Amino acid sequence: MLAFIGMAVTSCDGHHPEPDMGMKVGDVLCTDGQILPMETWKGSGKEGIGIVFHVNTNPDIEGRGYAVYLNDLAQLAFADSLGIKQGTSADAYALDGNQNTYALMSQRNVGSPMADAVFDLWRFGQSAYIPSVAQLRMLKETRGRINQGVVAIGGEPITDTPDGCWYWSSTEVAGQETAKAWLYSLSQGAMQETPKTQNHKVRPIITIYD
Repeated sequence: MLAFIGMAVTSCDGHHPEPDMGMKVGDVLCTDGQILPMETWKGSGKEGIGIVFHVNTNPDIEGRGYAVYLNDLAQLAFADSLGIKQGTSADAYALDGNQNTYALMSQRNVGSPMADAVFDLWRFGQSAYIPSVAQLRMLKETRGRINQGVVAIGGEPITDTPDGCWYWSSTEVAGQETAKAWLYSLSQGAMQETPKTQNHKVRPIITIYD
């Protein structure tokens, strides 16, 4: 259940350290799959669905990079009950949010309200999913750079307030998979083991493919 994004438009203004790979951090992901610089997007008439927050330079990692969805989801539970492993990798260093989200949606013995809500976002052939801890770590590193772009295309900035910075990852806690998953602070980069039935925010992301 992988996301598919159409061929991107080449753009690079030379002001960021990313190599010229057809996109850069802060570019706009459009509903038709194009990646446009912010200034180009403003005159394009296209609808933005996300902001690029990571450009992949590692050929061993799937996808060209990641875009963050424009808005938080309402506070929801990771699971609707405890006592069952939901099949995520439980690896805090794996870039596997897409696979984790699929596992959460596929588990028949326990529901995942947050995964169901992310599934409801799917449109235009683009599969949003719940980021893993490692992917949230990447998002935290560029949060300040992308918030202006998120707001510019009508989205909700990622807050760094103490009460609002905690987000569900899609990563269960190793050894405690039946009961806990990781919350991640997009302000401080801290992780917190949390009972899966608690309600917390989710900020979906999208993998960008050629």
